[in-house]
Amino acid sequence: MFTVTVRDHLMIAHSLHGEVFGPAQRLHGATYLVDAAFQRPELDADNLVIDMDLAAREVRGIVSALSYQNLDDDPDFAGTNTTTEFLAKVIADRLAARIHDGALGPGARGLTGLTVRLHESHIAWADYQRAL
Repeated sequence: MFTVTVRDHLMIAHSLHGEVFGPAQRLHGATYLVDAAFQRPELDADNLVIDMDLAAREVRGIVSALSYQNLDDDPDFAGTNTTTEFLAKVIADRLAARIHDGALGPGARGLTGLTVRLHESHIAWADYQRAL
């Protein structure tokens, strides 16, 4: 399996509901490194997994739509704990939709998997992996 990963970052505000979250129940900021890893079993005719520039632009577009937002105010997330794990899935699903819409070019047709990793800190992160 071949993999290409592109990286960006995300800065949001949110609060989490439930005693398990302790002080994170209060409104706070979070900054994540976002890694999007694209997988395919064979390289395309140009010996690529994906056009890295197109992949980076699409990831940037998705994370920039979330950045500098208070996710508590976003109707898409009403009543939802926007945990690191949850946000990894949101980004992966939005990226998968862009891939299926053709935004990453014809070379993306051979992609079989996508993993989005959100690094919450240098010692903790969460992944969401999905088929394409």
